[in-house]
Amino acid sequence: MSTAYPAAPWDMHGQLWLTLFRVSHAVDDLRPAGVYGAALVRYEEPSPLTYGELLVARTVKKPVKGVTITDIWVDSPASVAGGRELWAIPKGLCEFSWRDHSARVSRTETSVTLDGAPVCSARFSDVSRFAPRVPFKGQTWQPELTEGLGAHDGEKTAALTGSSKTLPARASWTFAPDGPLAWLNGARQLGSARMADFTMSFG
Repeated sequence: MSTAYPAAPWDMHGQLWLTLFRVSHAVDDLRPAGVYGAALVRYEEPSPLTYGELLVARTVKKPVKGVTITDIWVDSPASVAGGRELWAIPKGLCEFSWRDHSARVSRTETSVTLDGAPVCSARFSDVSRFAPRVPFKGQTWQPELTEGLGAHDGEKTAALTGSSKTLPARASWTFAPDGPLAWLNGARQLGSARMADFTMSFG
């Protein structure tokens, strides 16, 4: 598959499901104790790239106020290359399975695997598509990558702005005990939301 990617910024459209978790102990230097957001994203037409994404991020105050992405996988080689080379986002490749049911309540089930081994699964239900559209903005900060594409490229920041139909959601997650997100097992789930039909300029 092609690893050619569009120039920044990327004007993206799609769906996002988010849950906040409180991690009570430090995992390593990049993952201190604190609040983390685990998100599933589906980028759809007319995005320049269409793909699925699983990410975990936490807030930072320095060197900028924003979020830093600690763990992230997508099912698009072009997104891996662009994310790493443009913004030092440490993307890897994985596989997604999606199941959707939309009545008055939208229900989404997702499972993620890495080289055939489970990473996580999640279920969400929400009515966000009935919400008014509201704006959002923020920025990401990423430390220097030390391996793979984009390595030794220095710290990177990226701005994001957009809008979405956002409401709280009900969610349940399962993290594989021997998978790369096993450190989220036992974390306290604080709340969840769906950002339906978002539009976003990133980078």
